[in-house]
Amino acid sequence: MINLCGFAVSNYYNKTKLVLLEKGIAFTEEEVLPSQDEALLKRSPLGKIPFIETEQGSLSESQVILEYLEDAYPAISLYPADTFERAKCRELIQHLELNLELHARRLYKEAFFGGTVSEETKNEVKERLIIGLKGLGRLAKFSPYIAGDAYTAADCVAWLHFFMVSATSQKIYGTDLIAEYIPNVKAYMLLLEARPNVQKVAVDRAASMAKFLKK
Repeated sequence: MINLCGFAVSNYYNKTKLVLLEKGIAFTEEEVLPSQDEALLKRSPLGKIPFIETEQGSLSESQVILEYLEDAYPAISLYPADTFERAKCRELIQHLELNLELHARRLYKEAFFGGTVSEETKNEVKERLIIGLKGLGRLAKFSPYIAGDAYTAADCVAWLHFFMVSATSQKIYGTDLIAEYIPNVKAYMLLLEARPNVQKVAVDRAASMAKFLKK
């Protein structure tokens, strides 16, 4: 039994959770907040979430966890069988995380948590997001899924990050940069949101966010 540790405000927790659900892997959830507490550092080396606990020990870093789950539970695969297409799927995930979400998260403090971000940061982030979205337009297929005709781990990641980048850009810039640079994103998101496991993660995320903001 996998024990998934973290909390559902985190995109990377939800990424791991959605993959567990889509692969039909039995798991438990334990609410854990990031910290530098010694007890947590014994389970997650940087005190980060998410991490999972297995019979062999713990694993941190969401993409490492996804690779482990794909290897350890191959019955339902979320990566293409072809070696090159498998690499393209990983390329999409890395692009989504490093060239979109990593930049957008610099704005989360103001977009969601009542803080403020400098105009310089906002301008820099917008420039980087536009570059990233143009690059994604060259990589993504949307036929109908992001990597081609099959639902993959890249779709799990794209659904989560598109949601956050879209919401962030609307709040900070007054425009949805995802919709502006990915014209077919609405149909794509509706396709993904028809999946029961995506719906479950969305409901749990909303409940967790409401609880977090209340605190």
